[in-house]
Amino acid sequence: MSGETKTDPGTEELCFTVSDGIGTITFNRPEARNAFTFAMYERLREICETVPGDGSLKVLIMLGAGERAFAAGTDIAQFRDFKTAEDALAYERQIEAVLSAIERCPVPTIAAISGACTGGGAGIAVACDLRLTSRDMRFGFPIARTLGNCLSAGNLARLSALMGEGRVKELIFTSRLLGAEEALGIGLVSEILDDRAALMNRATALAAELTERAPLTLRATKETLRRLRTTARVDDADLIALCYESEDFRSGLEAFLAKRKPRWKGR
Repeated sequence: MSGETKTDPGTEELCFTVSDGIGTITFNRPEARNAFTFAMYERLREICETVPGDGSLKVLIMLGAGERAFAAGTDIAQFRDFKTAEDALAYERQIEAVLSAIERCPVPTIAAISGACTGGGAGIAVACDLRLTSRDMRFGFPIARTLGNCLSAGNLARLSALMGEGRVKELIFTSRLLGAEEALGIGLVSEILDDRAALMNRATALAAELTERAPLTLRATKETLRRLRTTARVDDADLIALCYESEDFRSGLEAFLAKRKPRWKGR
């Protein structure tokens, strides 16, 4: 995987290139604010799980195509096929496998965030090791306002490790989106850049810096921290089923797609 691997950004929904030891993963659905399809999730997992051990790839940068978004979560239309609790549980297992693959990736991962970073996109950013952002970032999980589903235990644990349980509750309960300055203040991101061009220049420079660091030190540090966070296992299947099988989720889904306000019933 040395040198550069070229893809056609006009046909790939998730593009992957490698140059000088730095891999760049581009979420390439700008017309949909880079919302993820299930195939995109699987491709992202595959890349993270198959990083070569020969040192040809030393750092991964993740970013969204266009000016509007890093990634606006899962393509909501795909939820229309959900009929049973198992559909929801299978989806959450898939997402957890993707996020776990990012965390287990043996090389450092950098999320270069600009614009909307919500839902599954926010989950991907949180699973990365480092996060940089442009000033127009909007980060959050507005599910209590839109779909009425829930985050898995793994996702909540990642968020809580970064920003604390109280702030996670406030963010999800209110459905508000964090801006760049607040994200910097709570340690969610490490740097703010003025615009997308400056963000990409800084992400590339940081990645180049990391290629000069001892790879085993970086790998051991991130894996030890992952193990510390995942020591306790939580069974959340009943809660996932509670939300995804509810009338509220179905109503929220159809309201979201129709661009109207949902009417919650609590069942």
